[in-house]
Amino acid sequence: RPWGSIEIWESNIAREMRMRGVATGIITDHPHLFEVGGENYHTDFGMWEYVRGHEGDPWRLRQDPSWVGTPALPAAEGWVHRGYDTSRTWFRDEADFPGPRTMQATADWLDRNASNHERFFLFVDEFDPHEPFDTPERWAYRYHDQRDEPLQIWPPYARQAISTGAITERQGEQLRANYGAKLSMIDHWFGRVLDAMDRLSLWDDTALFLLTDHGHYLGERDGTFGKPLSPVYDLLGGIPMLVSWPGVPAGVRDALTTGVDVHATLTDLFDLEIGHRTHGVSLRRVIEGAADTARDHLLQGYFGREVNVIDADGKYIRGVEGENTDISVWSNRWSTMPVHAFPRLSLARPDSRAVLDNMPGSDVPVIRQPFTADDLANGAVFPAGRSAGARSELYDATDTWEQDDLVDSRRADHYTELLRHALAEVEAPEEQLVRLGLG
Repeated sequence: RPWGSIEIWESNIAREMRMRGVATGIITDHPHLFEVGGENYHTDFGMWEYVRGHEGDPWRLRQDPSWVGTPALPAAEGWVHRGYDTSRTWFRDEADFPGPRTMQATADWLDRNASNHERFFLFVDEFDPHEPFDTPERWAYRYHDQRDEPLQIWPPYARQAISTGAITERQGEQLRANYGAKLSMIDHWFGRVLDAMDRLSLWDDTALFLLTDHGHYLGERDGTFGKPLSPVYDLLGGIPMLVSWPGVPAGVRDALTTGVDVHATLTDLFDLEIGHRTHGVSLRRVIEGAADTARDHLLQGYFGREVNVIDADGKYIRGVEGENTDISVWSNRWSTMPVHAFPRLSLARPDSRAVLDNMPGSDVPVIRQPFTADDLANGAVFPAGRSAGARSELYDATDTWEQDDLVDSRRADHYTELLRHALAEVEAPEEQLVRLGLG
């Protein structure tokens, strides 16, 4: 299924921790967690704090009539009005921007709670440096000097954005600079969290994970901006992860990892038992230097699009085979993140084709709704369907910018079988193999 909320058959790690006496909290300015389709991620934490005003958050209905004097500089709107375009007029200084407020709230949480609980888990979901790429003046012109033009804070989601006229070359330059400004600002405020770790002497008994969910194209590849319907190259999917672990000296681990491995590491660290099958592998032995790697391959991709398989030697992007794009959504929470600014981006309702079935690793029945290629072409499941020019690609691990496609080499046979094996491991439905030409 696409991005969505926690299913009824899934064991929420926050609940499992609370049942074992762990103090838990979530601090976030991520608006999708409070929209239909993401609405139950926070509910099992011992406390939660939602910092308002980011991206599409419908925080204010009108602009602040006393806007003059606020730090919000004149900015160009995107192709549709977003909640942030109104919210930004209410910020009085840098500390009012959502990212800085979230980082300060995190530092304050540590001050209040870290010394008062034997075990705690704090999840901080910070939306920056996600668009809008908006910062107050001391950051806004740090990497460009286009003071005579409105700030470009909303990047287009387009391939060949400049050559097709979606933006000008000068606007593209400013967008890249504004992204850098946003990154610098949130990095500065993240320092408040690290200062709290220092002040409270937490480094000796507290693990800290820093990672993100995805990157953002800024014109580096084929003039692509945003996250349009294109394959997940490393610019988008090769994300950073930093870990501070008590007793482990600074260093680098050259190991394959993926986001679900953090979940497995936390269940290991807190000695939790999850009541259904999961796909992550604990990184504890890798972090502590007892093992070189925890896995030899991983899967990557969007629902209903290409599927990537990655090992230590390379990455294989498997495109949809021909017109066989039929796929089913399996879910008991039929919402999947309709976005306030784009009300038509939502999941089509189940119809007479729907049946009850079982997810691999669970005995709880779920709705399985088939969708055909025509359904997907008509937007039944955003953003599923065939990516522009969907085809298979293969890149060597040393090819950082993924420029030398080796898909016609003999190495492709190895990765075809590796992908087939990886899909079998997670018990992918047969229709997934068919649409990828592996059935």
